[in-house]
Amino acid sequence: MSHFSSANDDNDVLVNEIEILFPEIIENDKIRTAEFLNAARGIVRIIEKLGKVFAPVKYDINGNIDKLETRYETNKEKNVILQDMILIEKATETNLIATDALLWLTRALHMILLFFEKIVEDAKTTTPTEDLVAFLKKSYKEALEPYHGWMAQQLFDLLSRMVPTRLQLLQALTNKQNIENDIVINNIETYLIRLRKNVSVIQLFYKTHNLDT
Repeated sequence: MSHFSSANDDNDVLVNEIEILFPEIIENDKIRTAEFLNAARGIVRIIEKLGKVFAPVKYDINGNIDKLETRYETNKEKNVILQDMILIEKATETNLIATDALLWLTRALHMILLFFEKIVEDAKTTTPTEDLVAFLKKSYKEALEPYHGWMAQQLFDLLSRMVPTRLQLLQALTNKQNIENDIVINNIETYLIRLRKNVSVIQLFYKTHNLDT
C-alpha cells in the first residue's frame, strides 16, 4: 500500500485523512482491486469532512464500493486485478452489478478530482478565491450531470450552494490545525496525481470494451 511519508513529518498534514494514495498503475495499465477499493474508502473520509454538499456523493460512493467489494470477495485470486474482475463478470453474468458500480464510482471520483484540481490551480494565482461554488458546479457539469436525471441535477444545484469556502475546506482537511495553506495544497496536489491516473485508466478501459453506456 502506498502512503504519504512518515506521520511524524510536519509537511504531511493530510496523512491521517488521506490514509492511502490510489495505487500505482502496473503493467498493461492494470489496477490492483484491493488497493483501489482501500483508496476509494479513503476518499470518502475526505469528502465527509466537507459538509452536507457531498452527502449524496458519499452515499453513492460507499454503495458502489460495497458492490465492488462483494464481487471481489467471491474470488479474490481471480479478481485481484480490477479490470479482470469486470471482464469476468461480463463473461459470466447477465446482471452486471460490479460493472455498473465501477462506472458510477469512477464518475464520482472524476468529479472530486476535477473539483480539487481547480482548487489547486486557483491556489497558484496571486489572489485565490474563497468561493468554491463555481468550481464545484463546473466539476459536476463535466463529470456527473450528463448522467443524472432532472431531480438529481436540481438537488445538486441546491446542495452546491452549501459548499464550504476555500479556508473552511482547508481547515476541515487538517482538522483545524494551524498549517500553512501552501503545505495543504501541495499535499492535495500529490494525492491527485495517482487519482487522475486511476480515473483515466478506468475511463479508457470502459470505452475500449464498450462498457460506458
